Amino acid sequence: MFSFIKKYTETMQDVNFYPIFSLLVFVAFFVGVLWYVKKMDKKQVDTIKNLPLEK
Repeated sequence: MFSFIKKYTETMQDVNFYPIFSLLVFVAFFVGVLWYVKKMDKKQVDTIKNLPLEK
C-alpha cells in the first residue's frame, strides 16, 4: 500500500506543499479552539461542565 502512495506522490509536482498546508490548518484550528475556550463566559463553562451530571 505504501509503495503505491510513494509512487503516486513521486509523480505529483509540488508535493511538499501538502504536509505544510495540513500542519498550518491543524495549528490554526488548535489555536482557534484554545482562543475560544479562553474567551468563553465562566457561567457557560460551569453549565457545560455540569451537563453530564445533571441527567
